[in-house]
Amino acid sequence: MKKLSHKPRRPSRKKAEQAVETLLLWAGEDPRREGLLDTPKRVAAAYEDWFAGYRDDPVKFLERTFEEVEGYDEMIVLRDISFESHCEHHMAPIIGVAHVGYLPSNKVVGISKLARVVDAFARRFQVQEKMTAQIAHCIKDVLKPRGVGVVVDATHQCMTTRGVHKSGVSMVTSQMLGAFRKDARTRAEFLTMIGKNL
Repeated sequence: MKKLSHKPRRPSRKKAEQAVETLLLWAGEDPRREGLLDTPKRVAAAYEDWFAGYRDDPVKFLERTFEEVEGYDEMIVLRDISFESHCEHHMAPIIGVAHVGYLPSNKVVGISKLARVVDAFARRFQVQEKMTAQIAHCIKDVLKPRGVGVVVDATHQCMTTRGVHKSGVSMVTSQMLGAFRKDARTRAEFLTMIGKNL
């Protein structure tokens, strides 16, 4: 399959609404009935919210750091960062939590910025494995810590509401970099702090 050399042009809001109308027709509905009259507009507005990550630059969230931390160099962990994403294969929701940890070298970042990085990558069409790696590598590249650990635990509605219809199943992915990969004790400390024994 030939790769696109440039990003496709974004269509107009009107075309997006027409696409929703087409899907309603294809599903067997009448887009002119009262309950569906405003559905194309609502879906387009929902897409602006669900996929806001395409407008966000996760690197910018990590650029404002703090160095006055009295020499603190132990692990920093933010647990249970809830997120909503969408499977790029079926456009179905992925609902879960991310756990992020890092060993600072000489600077730290505000904890809300870690949550924003998770959201920036989650609010795109995604594959969980790729999203996990993107979060970890973004933190590594910008903060230059001694190590980074990311664990994502999520339910995929492309599996629970279609296909094999298996509810109560979650997928866990992890990406360990630097000390989190090389040092078993560091990795074990992180997994203990987030309540996981992978």
